Order: sequence, then C-alpha cells, then structure tokens
Amino acid sequence: MNKKDYLAKRQAMLNEAEALINAGKYEEYEAKEKEITSLDNEFEESSKNQANANALKDRFNNLAGAPVAAIDGGELEKMNNATNEAIKAAEERAVALKNNREVKYSANIIVPRNAVTLTSTGIIAPRIDSDTIEPTFNKVSSLIDRVRVINRMGGESFRQPYVAGYGLGGYSADNADYNTTDPTFGSAMINKSKITAYTEEDEGVLKLPSLDYDAEIQKNIRIALRSKMSREILIGGGETEQFVGIFDEAATAIDPATDKSFAAITADTLDEIVFSYGGAEDVEDEAVLILNKIDLMAFVKLRDGNGNRIHKIVTSGNTGTIDGIPFIINSACKPLSAAGSAAGDYSMAYGNLSGYGLAIFSDIDTRRSEDFKFKSGQIAYRGSVYAGGNVIRKNGFLRVKKS
Repeated sequence: MNKKDYLAKRQAMLNEAEALINAGKYEEYEAKEKEITSLDNEFEESSKNQANANALKDRFNNLAGAPVAAIDGGELEKMNNATNEAIKAAEERAVALKNNREVKYSANIIVPRNAVTLTSTGIIAPRIDSDTIEPTFNKVSSLIDRVRVINRMGGESFRQPYVAGYGLGGYSADNADYNTTDPTFGSAMINKSKITAYTEEDEGVLKLPSLDYDAEIQKNIRIALRSKMSREILIGGGETEQFVGIFDEAATAIDPATDKSFAAITADTLDEIVFSYGGAEDVEDEAVLILNKIDLMAFVKLRDGNGNRIHKIVTSGNTGTIDGIPFIINSACKPLSAAGSAAGDYSMAYGNLSGYGLAIFSDIDTRRSEDFKFKSGQIAYRGSVYAGGNVIRKNGFLRVKKS
C-alpha cells in the first residue's frame, strides 16, 4: 500500500466514523475505530518492511560492487613483510611507552572510526534521515477553548443582552410615590467575520514513504485558524467583519474608567488587579489573568527582603496559577515589563472568561485541490471558518495597561 492510497482510504474511513457518531451508532463507531487503527498498523508495518528491504538492497549493491584485485606471489610476499615490519614497530612502541619514552605515530596509522564509501570522485559521507517529524512549540493559546462558545450555525450576526446595573430602593412616605429602581441593560453585537488560511505543497510530498509531511501541512491549516482567533479575542479591531477584542475601544460593555495602569510589575500589582475587579460587594473567585509570558517572568522575579520569591507560581504549559489565581498566557498581550513598552499599551486582562462570547457561524472548512496548479504539480490547501466575538458582560474584564 503506497502513501497516497493509505491517506485516501483512511480519510474515507474517518468520514464514515464521523457519520456514525452523528447518527448515534456508538457500537458501530467503535468497530470502525478498530478498523482505522488496524489500517494504521498495517501501513506502519508496510513502511518498515519497505525501508528494511531498501536498506538490504543497498548493502547488497555495495557488496557486489566492491573491487577484487588479484595478488601474485611477489606482491603477497611484500605484503607479509610489511605486516611483519608493522608488528615489529608496534612492539617497539609498546616497550618505549612502558619505559616512559616519547613515541611518534605516522598519520597513516590513525584510522578514522566513521564508515565512508570510496568512489572515483572522492569520499561520500553517508546520510541517514529520520522517519519522524519532530513537533515545534505550542502556537495556540488555550484562551480560545476557555471563553464562552455560542453556536449560531448559518447566522450572520448575534446580539447578546446583558444587565448593566440594578436600582437602589429608598424610603417613601405613606401615600407618596415609590422610588424608581429600574434596572439598566445593554447589549453586545457579534458580527460574522471570515478567518482563512492557505498553503501549497509539492506533489512529491505525498509519495514520501516514511514521513507524513502531508498530514502536518493539513494540521497547519487548523492551527493557523485557531491561533488567529485566539489572538483576536484580545486585539480584534472591531471594524466591519472583525472580532471585537477585549482591549479594543469597540468593546462597549467595558467602561474605560475601570482600566488600571501600572508603570511596572511590583509586589502589589497582583493584589491591585484582583481587588479592583468586580462589584463592590464581592471579590470574584472565578476570574483568570491573561498575560504575556514576559510579564509572568516578571512576577517570578519579584523577591522580598530575604531574597525569597514573593509569589508562589505553578506552571503547566500555557496555564498555571499565581498564588492560586489562574492565568493563561497569550502572546497578543504587549508585555508591560518589556523594555520599550509604550504608555497606553494594554498588557493584561483579568476576568471571568465566560464574559467573552465567541460565536461560531460555521464549521472549519478545509479543502485540498490538485487541479489549481496541475501543470506545476502543486497541491493547494485552504481552510476557513466564520466566527465573531465580543465582550458580553458589563465590565466583564479589568484591563491593565502601561502608565
């Protein structure tokens, strides 16, 4: 089974498995899952067998092509004499070494340990390629998976109402009018935006026997879309067909007067953020701090008078806690502690992540085409998703910026 046939068959089986899940046929799905696993094992074993066969064939070709020279009697006697002389010289060097005398070696005696192939044009160093592709570092902040997801398949826009405030009761005399305590409301509009990704690869990638570059290229499409959306949750510009980011002025649910400004990260910064968020009657306990990795390092470096860390920080990849306060790293935050950071730059956001609405108007659509650049043998991939986002809770996030 070649690589192209394997990928085509596997994709067809995945489509069948997805249809079984959607139909609620779980027992049949489990059987199909076992078929896919069996196919993967079969292809892996086939690839290993092919690689071993190729390696044995190369070894045989090298063996068959090795030159064999005829040696006459006189030449054989010379070789024997040379060998005897070499043995005698080695014994003399051994005695000299034993007596702590200087010993010199000819460069011709030092034999390299690396195996090489000799040809009429020189020395060819063998190259051995790995049969795996090493992954890179994480490129997607988990913020996209933690905000409130609103399913609006096929829609164009979505309006989310929210409570902006409640009234306060008061005293009234008998037969006098009651105090007016009307609640106030607001709403956040989420409009559809189109996020896209496109890439090309040479058709030869599909024919490689052991490295699945094609799967990595397809995976790249999904990562690119998710990475963009995760950043836009913070820095979306709020223009037509764009996300409204937490840091953008178009996020009208957030009162700019609640923003906090700091010149630097100090021992009091975290407390200022935590106790400044929320209403006057509660200290919110479900809020998360969103920040840049550089600012997280600034919190780590804070020390007391005895040189001990001020904060207890626990990290787990993209997330962790600072003194029990959850945090998420997102590189879209401009680090407050970085040299050259400008006044007014938003650096952090603190709040309940359900206060941001991520509306999904379509599934992620990925497609492959072998026709677009048929003449040059290029395979094109594209992916797209319709989605939008906005802050959907009054003062849902406390924004931190550079003073």
